Amino acid sequence: MSLTFSVNVEWTGSGRSGEGAVEAGGQRVAYSAPASMGGNGTGTSPEELLLAAVTSCYSATLYRVLERSGLPVSRVFVATSGYVEDYPQATRFARIVVHPTIAGADASRLQEYRQEALRARELCFIGKTVQGNVAYEVGEVRTRE
Repeated sequence: MSLTFSVNVEWTGSGRSGEGAVEAGGQRVAYSAPASMGGNGTGTSPEELLLAAVTSCYSATLYRVLERSGLPVSRVFVATSGYVEDYPQATRFARIVVHPTIAGADASRLQEYRQEALRARELCFIGKTVQGNVAYEVGEVRTRE
């Protein structure tokens, strides 16, 4: 089976001084280069959109993995950090680190949650897409009731 996904983008302006909007899934989101990279900081940024894609896939995959493993879970929260190196000469994402917190968890089974968090990283197809180009890691795994 083959699937196709599409987005529409509008951009105005030159380089870092420009801004745009992306339409995806019926939503319109403004974006520009981040102020930290010399942009105007309007809305989100392509960097944050990349992190959002990886994180949203990871969170859904983690929930499914936890459910299938029989571990208690009611919600999954994920904080993600992206690390950019060699700015501005050869700018690239070097690392993406996801830090999941599992709500409704059995804290006495933290090691099992850690194992499943690593397994979810291997199964998330967006994450698999960036691996090899960017180090994609699971950081601290937390549980809460």
